[in-house]
Amino acid sequence: MAAPGQSIPRASAPGEPSVPRASARQRPYETLLAKGEDRRQRILGVAERLLARNGWRGTSLAQIAREAGVSAAGLLHHFESKEQLLNAVLDARDEDDAIHADYQSGDLITEIKRVPQRFDRAPELVGTFTVLLVENIAPEAPLHDRLHKRYRAAIDILTGNIEAGQRRGKYRPDCDAATKAVEILAFINGMETLWLLDPSIPLTEVFKGYAESLGREIEPRSST
Repeated sequence: MAAPGQSIPRASAPGEPSVPRASARQRPYETLLAKGEDRRQRILGVAERLLARNGWRGTSLAQIAREAGVSAAGLLHHFESKEQLLNAVLDARDEDDAIHADYQSGDLITEIKRVPQRFDRAPELVGTFTVLLVENIAPEAPLHDRLHKRYRAAIDILTGNIEAGQRRGKYRPDCDAATKAVEILAFINGMETLWLLDPSIPLTEVFKGYAESLGREIEPRSST
């Protein structure tokens, strides 16, 4: 029985089409959303590949749209400008880092050893990020400010990790955490650049060797 003031849904008469349920009405919209997200990810994937190969100056929105199989208007529906698309590519790199790395509370040496997994998991992101970094060094470049803030944030995270280890007695107290953070980031970025030049580099061994050497350097000195 319906509550006072609540109407009772009318049953469909024989031969009368039934009233569609809310979930059924939502399905076409959900399908459109899924298709839209699939198209957006396809555009991003093409952009990452072309940017890594040609750089942002040598890659046009028209070229990205053509290779992604969408119209220029279709691309602009998802990304209103080239700069917005470039930022979306960097967002993808940041999201990959956030999911697969933990430099804030994780073990520093272990995290450095895990970096080569990114090269297997998302090689296009590695190439695109490195190219964009080099192309946006100049202060007037469109992504310069964002990349500089990203660099400073990475240094702060690594510095905080080392300082936390020093407070726990895990790392030597006389180690300059900020300087060591710059060294670590320079090593990682440098290896990404070298890998683009020579993909045959044995990344796992190189990162393992560096991480273990770093661990020996910053661990507390023996009292004996």
